[in-house]
Amino acid sequence: MLPAGLALLTGLDAALVLLGLPAPVSTDRLPQVHGMLLVIGFVGTVIALERAIALRRPYGFSAPVLTGLGSVLLLSPAPLPVGKSVQLLGMIALIAVYVPLWRRQRDVAVLVQAFGAVLAVGALTLWLGGSPVPVLLPWLIGFIVLTIAGERLELARLSMSGGADRNLALLGLGLTVGVVSSLLWPPVGYPLLGLSLIGLTCWLAAHDVARRTIRSGGLPRFIAGCMLAGYLWLAVAGSVWLTTGPAWAGARYDAVVHAVFLGFTISMIMAHAPVIMPAVLRRPLPYRPVMWAAAFGLHASLLTRLWVGDSLGVRAVWQAAGVVNILSLLVFLMIAIWSAARAGNQR
Repeated sequence: MLPAGLALLTGLDAALVLLGLPAPVSTDRLPQVHGMLLVIGFVGTVIALERAIALRRPYGFSAPVLTGLGSVLLLSPAPLPVGKSVQLLGMIALIAVYVPLWRRQRDVAVLVQAFGAVLAVGALTLWLGGSPVPVLLPWLIGFIVLTIAGERLELARLSMSGGADRNLALLGLGLTVGVVSSLLWPPVGYPLLGLSLIGLTCWLAAHDVARRTIRSGGLPRFIAGCMLAGYLWLAVAGSVWLTTGPAWAGARYDAVVHAVFLGFTISMIMAHAPVIMPAVLRRPLPYRPVMWAAAFGLHASLLTRLWVGDSLGVRAVWQAAGVVNILSLLVFLMIAIWSAARAGNQR
């Protein structure tokens, strides 16, 4: 978890640099590795760690160790290809973790998550070969979306219909085809990718208990609110690609990146943190109502960033909203640490 936390903090520091604002640390390398620190170094390491714990075999921890070490190397004076290569080895190790998980239980949820890990390997291979990060974006998005969709199938299977597994497998295959097509045939691949994202969003929203638990209270309502908001942002990203095609720079690129990785991914992390992190850290992480403040700040600032900053082109608002994005993440992190520490003391 320590390398993952370092990747998160340095990735947020790099975000300030990219916003054109003063940052605690400023180097030429940080903006180059910003995306990979957050997607592979932070989210990828946490995913790999959770899967290793599910596997219950020591060798499974090679995946989070390598992705975390690769992130540290990206920040070190070592040549960039060294850190890239170690991150790539970490994702290859994650695929190896899914093999025994699949043999243990031949479950579509595991297969879909393995598809996501394969896309992450594709992204890192292309990055190691010199492809720019905007070209890799569909691969990284595929990794995150398929992993989360597979985990939602695992967690909410009892509430899903009999055909949910098959439909998710077909949607995952369609997303994978869209990702590959975006590289080989962008004018067709990106709209196909957008359509696949919208299809997956509809599947997630239709089969998720969040539509019912949003009317409850406490933790179930918080989880439901974060998940439904995340699905909305995923649909926004899919709509941009479906209607406008390739977006490798500018406002449309910024909108897609942050709709997926802030609006969808971080919202899902906030939703699942009180459930998943106790299994990972072996410490309770009780829900606190103040967690709503961080979630609201994230989504309100993201809406402002995409609407006023990107769509209307108001740079000052874009920068201010970006700062609130970062602060919302840090506030949730501090709330989580405080909640876990308080629960440990009470226990």
